[in-house]
Amino acid sequence: MALVKFNDPKKTNGYATFNELFDSFFNDGYLAHKPVHQVPAVNVSETEHAYHLDLAAPGLKKEDFKISLEKDLLTISADVKQESTEETAKYNKREFSYHAFSRSFNLPDLVDHAKIEASYQDGVLKVSIPKKEEAKILTREIEIK
Repeated sequence: MALVKFNDPKKTNGYATFNELFDSFFNDGYLAHKPVHQVPAVNVSETEHAYHLDLAAPGLKKEDFKISLEKDLLTISADVKQESTEETAKYNKREFSYHAFSRSFNLPDLVDHAKIEASYQDGVLKVSIPKKEEAKILTREIEIK
């Protein structure tokens, strides 16, 4: 644990612990007012007939997304611009926010590219990637001799 001298009498003996120093760094000043953007989380699942991608992206609209397919590379991206204006009697304040991300997935050979579908509801982008007929798992009972 590192100790750093502070002039804040509320700190024990005028010193802050290592964790308090980083809390102060990330919660005060410049970084506290800047949003931290991350790439949305994706759940990938497989059923007998298709692969499914569920991408968590709350606050976006379906028009914000772009889904493209180039050979076997499926790319999901979004580019969002937001503008807010605040006016009072003494000052004007305008803030612009830009947020973009891109996720790419290599698709297996046995995917039916023509039947890929996507929908966006309740902050989750759902992409369904059907398998070709020859890729579907056929089940049968095997007789024991």
